[in-house]
Amino acid sequence: MQKILIIQNKRIGDVLIASVIANNFKRKYPDSEVHFMAYDFTTGVLEHNPNIDKIIPIREKELKQWRNLLQFIRWVRQQKYDIIFDPYSKTQSRLICKFSGAKMTIGHKSRKKFGNWNYYTHPTEALQSSNKFCGKAIEDRVHLIEYAGDFTPIDYAPKLFLSEAEKQEDWLGKYKDKKVIVMGVLGSTPQKSMPYDYVAQVCDFIASQFDVYLLFNYSPHQKAEAMKIYELCHHKDRIILDIYAPSIRDFIKLMAQCDGLVANEGGTVHIAKALDKPTFTIFSPYVNKEHWASFEDGMLHTSVHLREEKPELYTAFTYEERKKIEADPSAMYRELKPGLYWDRLQAFLKHHLG
Repeated sequence: MQKILIIQNKRIGDVLIASVIANNFKRKYPDSEVHFMAYDFTTGVLEHNPNIDKIIPIREKELKQWRNLLQFIRWVRQQKYDIIFDPYSKTQSRLICKFSGAKMTIGHKSRKKFGNWNYYTHPTEALQSSNKFCGKAIEDRVHLIEYAGDFTPIDYAPKLFLSEAEKQEDWLGKYKDKKVIVMGVLGSTPQKSMPYDYVAQVCDFIASQFDVYLLFNYSPHQKAEAMKIYELCHHKDRIILDIYAPSIRDFIKLMAQCDGLVANEGGTVHIAKALDKPTFTIFSPYVNKEHWASFEDGMLHTSVHLREEKPELYTAFTYEERKKIEADPSAMYRELKPGLYWDRLQAFLKHHLG
C-alpha cells in the first residue's frame, strides 16, 4: 500500500484544483492512503472527498515560524510517506520535501538561478502554456502526477462531495419563489475586486432584465465593503442580505442550492464549477486568464477580461509596469466598463434562467 502526501498551502481555489491529484491517484490505486496538507481556512473544499483519507490543516502564520516548521518536518518523517506531491512549491514545502525521507518527492523547480538545492527527487518544469480545456492551473497540477506513473485517462475536473445530511439542509428558505444568482461582489483581495459602482451596475442590470434574487457573497471581514456596494444598488428589493454562509463548507452547501454565480475571479468560481453551476467570471486586469479560466465553453462557464476587450492596453508593459498594475489595478479596472459585456452577460443568464 502506497502512502502519499499532497501539499497545497494556498487559497481556496488552489486547494480545490490540487485535489485532482488525489482523485486521479486514488482511482488508479484505490488501496493507497492519501493525505492532504492545506491551510486550515481552505479545508472545507476537501471534506467528504472519498479520495482523501486524511486532511492535515495547517495554520499559515504558525508554519512560517522556523520552530514549528522543524517540528512539522519531523512529524512528516515519522509518517514514512512513499510519495509527496508539492504543487505549492515554496520554501516551506520544499524544505518539508527535502527532509521528509519520502522515496519520491515531486514539485516545480524554483525560477531563481540558485534556488534548486535538490529539494525534490523529481523536480519538474512548470508548463509555459496550456491549450487544454481545463486551463493551465489545473494542468500544472496534473503534470506532477504524471511523474509517478501512467494515470491516463486523466480526470481534470475538481469535484466537491456533499453528505446526505448536507444535501437536506435548507439554505434558501423564503427565497425559493425565484431563482437565485450568487453575486461574488468582492474578490479575495482588493486587487481582484471590481470598482464598487461597476458591481452595483452589474447587479442592477441583472435585476432589471431577469426575475431573480441576487445573493451577496463576501468574506466575513468584507461585510462593511459589501454594504457600500449594496447602498449603490437601485434594486435593493432583489438583493438577499439575510442569508450568509460563514464558512467555506457552508458556502458550498449554499451554492449547491442556487442557480448560478456572477463574480470576481476567485475561489468561489472554482467551487461553483465543481458543483456544475453556471458561472460568469469577471477577471482582474492583471490576472492571467489562461491560467484560471477552466472549462469555459461560452455557455455553462464564460468570462470577460480587459485584455480581450482592449488588447492595445497590454502591448507595451514592462515588468516594472506590470508589477504596478498588480499593486493597484484600479485604473485598468476602470477600462473594463460593464457595458462592454452586457450582451454576453444577458445571453449567459437568458440561457440558464430562461
